[in-house]
Amino acid sequence: MADSIWNPWHGCKKYSEGCENCYVYRRDSSVGRDASIIEKTSNFNLPIKRKRDGGFKIESGGTVFCCMTSDFFVEEADEWRQDIWKIMKFRSDVNFFIITKRIVRFMDCIPDDWGSGYPNVSFGVTMENQRQCDIRFPVLNSVPIARKFVICEPLLSDIDMSKYLNPSILQVLVGGESGNFARICNYDWVLHIRQQCIEKGIKFYFKQTGARFRKDGKLYAIERKYQHSQARKAGINT
Repeated sequence: MADSIWNPWHGCKKYSEGCENCYVYRRDSSVGRDASIIEKTSNFNLPIKRKRDGGFKIESGGTVFCCMTSDFFVEEADEWRQDIWKIMKFRSDVNFFIITKRIVRFMDCIPDDWGSGYPNVSFGVTMENQRQCDIRFPVLNSVPIARKFVICEPLLSDIDMSKYLNPSILQVLVGGESGNFARICNYDWVLHIRQQCIEKGIKFYFKQTGARFRKDGKLYAIERKYQHSQARKAGINT
């Protein structure tokens, strides 16, 4: 079953250190678009759109990555979010994956019937450095979500998350930063996070090196097309 992307709104406000070289801003700028303007898209109700034969355009059993060109909890989308929750609940046969930096807004933005979490909705919370880890991880641990992931991308510093890791975290994903102005990702940081995951029995995934990758004291410039494959070649996923 192929994965899908669903962007019910587009655009975002820069929020923390990881946003400095945001790929959405970079792409929008290349076509003369202002990425700081948040607008509903024509695909707002994509999961409930149907094909000519009456079936859903997004088939049952698939995974849908939601709000990849925005943040699900961006304030400007508050008036639209309740409709999105309803769609996700209605399409309980589809798995929705949401990535957010704004987990601190979670309890103010969930629907009344959220309970312990919709079982088909997963959250990946971005923690790009130690500062954001210390802010966001305690919140992630405290909120009711059925499936929780941690995403250290772009990884901007070494991170000690050992005191926060627990069995409710299904996986930690790590990746460097891409683009012409990418900040350095140090392989030692990647390995340190991996070791913490191993000690806690949590899955670890090294997604990409980023464009500027330091390993064994040497700085490598890695083309975009090789960043994912080079990470896979490291052979450190668990």
